[in-house]
Amino acid sequence: MNKIDFVFAEEISAPVHKDLRHDSAHKHVSGEADYIDDMVVPEGTLHMAAGLSDRAHADILSLDLSEVEKTPGVVLVMTHKDIPGHNDIGPNHRGDEPLLAEKRIEFHGQMVFVVVAETREIARAAARMAKFTYHDLPHATDILDARKLGYKMVTEPLTLSRGDAVSALKKAPLRIKGEMRVGGQEHFYLESHIALAIPGEDDEITVWSSTQHPSEIQHMVASILQIPVHAVTVNTRRMGGGFGGKETQGSQFAALAAMAAKRLNRAIKFRPDRDEDMTMTGKRHDFLVDYEAGFDDEGHILAVKANYAARAGFSSDLSGPVTDRALFHADNAYYYPDVLLTSEPIKTNTVSNTAFRGFGGPQGLVGGERIIEEIAYALRLDPLEIRKRNFYAIEGDERCLTPYHQKVEDNIIHRIVSELEESSDYQARRKAIIAFNKTSRVIRKGIALTPVKFGISFTFTPFNQAGALVHIYQDGSIHLNHGGTEMGQGLYTKVAQVLADEFQVDIERVKITATTTTKVPNTSATAASSGSDLNGMAAYDAARQLKERLYAFAAERWGVPVAEIAFLPNRVRVGDEEIPFPHFIKQAYMARVHLSAAGFYKTPKIHWDRARGTGRPFLYYAYGASVSEVSIDTLTGEYQIERTDILHDVGRSLNPAIDKGQVEGAFVQGAGWLTTEELWWDDKGRLRTHAPSTYKIPLASDRPRIFNVKLAEWSVNKELTIGRSKAVGEPPFMLGVSVLEALSMAVASVADYKVCPKLDAPATPERVLMAVERLQAT
Repeated sequence: MNKIDFVFAEEISAPVHKDLRHDSAHKHVSGEADYIDDMVVPEGTLHMAAGLSDRAHADILSLDLSEVEKTPGVVLVMTHKDIPGHNDIGPNHRGDEPLLAEKRIEFHGQMVFVVVAETREIARAAARMAKFTYHDLPHATDILDARKLGYKMVTEPLTLSRGDAVSALKKAPLRIKGEMRVGGQEHFYLESHIALAIPGEDDEITVWSSTQHPSEIQHMVASILQIPVHAVTVNTRRMGGGFGGKETQGSQFAALAAMAAKRLNRAIKFRPDRDEDMTMTGKRHDFLVDYEAGFDDEGHILAVKANYAARAGFSSDLSGPVTDRALFHADNAYYYPDVLLTSEPIKTNTVSNTAFRGFGGPQGLVGGERIIEEIAYALRLDPLEIRKRNFYAIEGDERCLTPYHQKVEDNIIHRIVSELEESSDYQARRKAIIAFNKTSRVIRKGIALTPVKFGISFTFTPFNQAGALVHIYQDGSIHLNHGGTEMGQGLYTKVAQVLADEFQVDIERVKITATTTTKVPNTSATAASSGSDLNGMAAYDAARQLKERLYAFAAERWGVPVAEIAFLPNRVRVGDEEIPFPHFIKQAYMARVHLSAAGFYKTPKIHWDRARGTGRPFLYYAYGASVSEVSIDTLTGEYQIERTDILHDVGRSLNPAIDKGQVEGAFVQGAGWLTTEELWWDDKGRLRTHAPSTYKIPLASDRPRIFNVKLAEWSVNKELTIGRSKAVGEPPFMLGVSVLEALSMAVASVADYKVCPKLDAPATPERVLMAVERLQAT
């Protein structure tokens, strides 16, 4: 390599903190990205379909599968009696989530049997030929109905308490009390759940699964088949979206495919269609928030008491930790002097709800913002003023303690909000909107600025660990494998950047292969926004080990001090000599240097005592704020997001281009959750919004007409995270709250802002119209 090559390499080297395209972006847009359904399957592969119940709550008196079994092309029909191991796929191992229903049906669409046939079409047609006889039981699909029927909570509730909220409420000069409905949300990933199981010799089985948690799939398959975990290999190259919906919910498809594969000694593919996927899999939890707050005449919050009840579904799944995290974020960015927060994850006859981007945090935050909004309307003040008066203080002030007794030590929300308020020209625009609303008969406008403070780490402490495996081959190419999964969020690219930066090589030299349980064991789910934090640090640790060996080799081989050895772009300087990276690695191999390393990382400082409701569940907080302006038609309730400005904190970004895309996507998804995405069950307990034709996700035309997104480039994580970056997956989701709050202002204008509209979420056009008519009648 000559001097010109060195200069060129230095220019194209791909360290962290640079804009780099997603490693599969070109494949996504061209259709070349291979998903599980694109894989070439082994000859003789069979296909599976599910036999579903058509009752919400009933006992099965009889089940006739004779017509199913006689269908030409059907190879096998399986019920719970065919399960070799434990009929339970609940992630908490409480025994409350059967893989296949036995005698009791708990929700409409519950899986009772599966059909294996020569084609998917045959299997699906045959599955509909089963004949059931039921004894119907009372059912509850709603939180209030579940309470009336005496349904219990699916897991132990959580209480967070500090001070004496009850006494403080009684003493407060001003009080508000109310309730708010916060709707659920369908994940609507582009790729539905899918599993391909390929049998091996002895007890071995390989499963390709669209999952965020390969180790969870591995454990569930082993449990169902009653084989050791080491006999199960789970592979995941990429997912067509996950958003939390593929953290636990893929177990049923993988386990059944594996069960049939071992029984028939043939490959099995199980892919439900979109309607089945939406019917059979859990969603974001619906919440009913009951709240009380005491405050003074300047809007300072003195006490808060709130209960967060959630539609959990028929089993526990992740409802416990989801409702826990709702309480962790009920304060958002605000200090509550005296506080009492309780959760109520209540059982319902619906599919068991599960993880969704934000993991309960958004629901908790929305409830907290309703309190702020009500106080503002009670005092006839701009909600932004109430927000700023109640922000957590900067480090060192006594107003820094959360309801779970963690001190907020990295608070930058004051600066975030101040900068956004100025850059978005919020104050002038709000005055202009108020003036517009005074003269406009039909169209009304609203504007809101809302903050986000979101804690980062798994609240289940053991999940805060990760491993990585790094090989350097003789030609200097690098192979990377870690426990994180790629669902379109750019994790693979970011971790590859970490490795490229450490070795100072071009990003193309680093190859990340499919996530597999055979290379990195006991992995955590790619969730809780922790993918880059955990896996990036694990990869860094592996690189550090390799570099230490290479430093020692070079020092001995060339007889120079370690201080005179440095990794430069695509080369290594040893004393006065500069050696191309591939040549250097080849010489290390010839000297028998071990060129493989397993890295590991565990998040420091965190601890959590759930029984006492105290601890430090989060390593740090990510912050952000958004300003949204909307216009509504008071005759129809229809609305448009006119403009949104966002300033979001990702620390020192590993990849600003990817992070900005995550912020934009999260905002749109969050706004969709709070406006158009509505889940609806009929009186028979059937989910009727189970297809693209009945469930409205945001379209391209629903995005803000003006959309300004900026990262807080001055932010640097105080904690020793990878590259001093911060998580980006979940925190910006809650920026969509500004749309709900802006809609509320627009509605309130019809009554001269004297009454808080108390919009439930989602604030669909119907709800907006009803709120307008309600306020006009006052």
